[in-house]
Amino acid sequence: MIAGQGTIALEMLRQHSKPFDVIFVCVGGGGLISGIASVIKQVTPSTRIIGIEPEDAASMTEALKAGERITLPQVGIFADGVAVAQVGEIPFRIAQTCVDEMITVTTDEICAAVKDIFEDTRAIAEPAGALSVAGMKKFVEKYSVSGLDMACIVSGANMNFDRLRHISERTEIGEKREAIFAVTINETPGSFKQFCELLGDRRAITEFNYRYSDNKQAVVFVGVRTEGGQAEKQAILNSLHEHNYPVQDMSDNEMAKLHLRFMVGGHANGVNNELLYRFEFPERPGALLKFLINMSEEWNISLFHYRNHGAAYGRVLVGVQVPPEQQIDFEVYLNNLGYPFVNEQDNPGYQLFLRPTN
Repeated sequence: MIAGQGTIALEMLRQHSKPFDVIFVCVGGGGLISGIASVIKQVTPSTRIIGIEPEDAASMTEALKAGERITLPQVGIFADGVAVAQVGEIPFRIAQTCVDEMITVTTDEICAAVKDIFEDTRAIAEPAGALSVAGMKKFVEKYSVSGLDMACIVSGANMNFDRLRHISERTEIGEKREAIFAVTINETPGSFKQFCELLGDRRAITEFNYRYSDNKQAVVFVGVRTEGGQAEKQAILNSLHEHNYPVQDMSDNEMAKLHLRFMVGGHANGVNNELLYRFEFPERPGALLKFLINMSEEWNISLFHYRNHGAAYGRVLVGVQVPPEQQIDFEVYLNNLGYPFVNEQDNPGYQLFLRPTN
């Protein structure tokens, strides 16, 4: 098996006119990297061979550190093609002499690499197959290299739409183009608008989840586009702290990304005169702020759910407390807003899961 996988290296050498500077290879049991490394190191010894593993299935990384094969007590299964608790005996022996470095990557970084491969080649790799690209990106960022001839082995297309849906949710965080925060704001009319004004009308909000819980404070789960990467995320955190908003960075919180973002809601106590509407917002910065600026501060938002799905229009669910004597004014506001909307007051899903209990 090792010898057969080594022929991949022969094909690469025949198709490339000069030696590679770096080759990135995904690692599971170690057969692929040991075969490629065996050939490359005989033909072009200066080429660096770098193995890539998920952080939660780094059996080769830990074995090379320990100087012997070890068995991981538990392995992550997201990249199931490399979910191996112990590397092979022969691959480990070859890796000790032929592999120059190991890099581990997160689930979000793997998801971002799946997207990169698709956008460049229109091929959809499975998580294990995209490991090498995720590792290459991390290598380039870590060492700030440029001008090198680098190659990635993309192997495996065992993908289905259920997994692809999960991957699409995680790519922007993996690219460091989205940050997720839990922010506490005052539960008073107008506080929602003040918070959004602080974020700014040029900064796209990718997600907003909120449900009324009491009359003093509200906790919102918000995603923000961060084209400036880590620096912009830190700037947002600093701004929120300066304006006395308690905030938690949830961008690396696995439970929040997997579960919590879909569970913000429930029956609320003490919410009177709530109206529920489903909207289509134009998918552009400032659309949410436009919705809030023209809203009377006497109308309190009691529920809000939005998630960017990459379409031209965002789908938004909003609950608003409107006194009965002001409902005509509220209808005028909705018609002047210009966003398509549907009244969901009688929707059985609202009645079963979200309707206030008074």
